[in-house]
Amino acid sequence: MSGSQIARQVKTKIKAEVKELGNVKPVLATILVGDNPASKTYLKNKHAACFEVGIESKNIELPSSTSQRKLEALLKGLSDDPSITGILLQLPLPWGLDEVAAIDVISPAKDVDGLHPCNLGLLLQRSGKLIPCTPKGVVVLLRNYGIPIAGTHVVIINRSKLVGRPLSQLFLNNDATVTVCHSKTKELSRVCREADILVTGIGHRSEFAIGANMVKQGVTVVDVGTSVINGKLMGDVDFDAVSTVAGHITPVPGGVGPMTIAMRLYNTLLAACQLQQKSLEFDPEKLQTP
Repeated sequence: MSGSQIARQVKTKIKAEVKELGNVKPVLATILVGDNPASKTYLKNKHAACFEVGIESKNIELPSSTSQRKLEALLKGLSDDPSITGILLQLPLPWGLDEVAAIDVISPAKDVDGLHPCNLGLLLQRSGKLIPCTPKGVVVLLRNYGIPIAGTHVVIINRSKLVGRPLSQLFLNNDATVTVCHSKTKELSRVCREADILVTGIGHRSEFAIGANMVKQGVTVVDVGTSVINGKLMGDVDFDAVSTVAGHITPVPGGVGPMTIAMRLYNTLLAACQLQQKSLEFDPEKLQTP
């Protein structure tokens, strides 16, 4: 399953929608605290993606010595600024800063990562709009490849607040039976072989990998994990081996990564429309099936 292909279709739709907005101007503000090289690279890619679809973006960089009070004051100011329609706080924050408290200050209506407690609560109530980007990207990818979700057994190997927890709720909202696995799960291989849809997001390929003996025939495998081994980006899954068994499988790179970026752009567009009480008809789950 090519996330790159579906992401291109989503971005084409977003670009067209942005052009038709008129006075509604999506503006994404990103905040980077510290000088983490990986975070800087991620933000550079995010800003490039915004430019590609016509969304304006502004980057604010703060030193790692920034206090919690100053960070929260900045986030509140951006939340109150009518010219800003989306806010993205780059995580992780430097040691000593409370990311939960910081996210709580962001206006839920501008929270394009979908991590504010209000947005996570709405996801729980099946009424969420701004949904965490990677989980949303996984579901959009499955929908556009015609993979059934309702009635399936989904196994997720990840329980993080960025991926596993919101993704499990999103699958439950779509009528799947969900098993969430983690480091204390017993007989992990047996549990994985029960999955109709297997999602893995460990990201330590040298210590953990999904082999062909861990999946059943015809399974759909979604690889969210990323590791760099000998300079090469790899996922959790032994792609060559598992692809001989799986019915559908995502590559790394080119799978979930592009979908995460596309969903952040979609959330940015959606937030701008909602702030202006403008309806957005475009549904990324209903693109033309490849």
